[in-house]
Amino acid sequence: MSGCDEAMTLHFLPATMEIRQDVETVFDDCSDGRGCYCAYWYRSNALYKAGWQGGNKGWFPDILDQKRPRGLVAYSDNDPAGWCGVAAREVYDRLRRSKSFAPVDERPVWSVTCFIVRKRYRRHGVAGQLLDQAITFARAQGATCLEAYPLDLAVTTDKSDLFVGALSMFLDRGFVEVARRLPARPIVRLDL
Repeated sequence: MSGCDEAMTLHFLPATMEIRQDVETVFDDCSDGRGCYCAYWYRSNALYKAGWQGGNKGWFPDILDQKRPRGLVAYSDNDPAGWCGVAAREVYDRLRRSKSFAPVDERPVWSVTCFIVRKRYRRHGVAGQLLDQAITFARAQGATCLEAYPLDLAVTTDKSDLFVGALSMFLDRGFVEVARRLPARPIVRLDL
């Protein structure tokens, strides 16, 4: 696990209303996460920006109250450690409207969109384990292909978009690059 000091033993739960407080604990322990609450992927840019000071948190329960969970929470013992957004691509409004991340083809895919790791759990392999679990989760939900939009740290030193995960983390798990419309943001896929 490159980039981590020591891997932790974690367990995972699908993000639902029953664990809303745990999900909020993860987002509230990250400065950007506290403003975003995954709204970046679901809401228009205007609504996303307008919701930065708390509105996105108020909107977020809509994501947790879906028939099929749209994310996973990692736990160290009973303490929430991290979040991974993962769902069918078509539920993400920003992906539907994006030119940079427009569909590569007509194949139905699931998308891994973001990772939030609480400060005290960083550099312990939490994001990598969340990705492993996202692969398992998507497969169990019937997905046949998982897609992501990671940051290529070989191309940029700007880590402000690292919430999408590092390209190396995906490549280490067998994802392959299928398109690149932005220099530092490839589209990668894994056949399930």
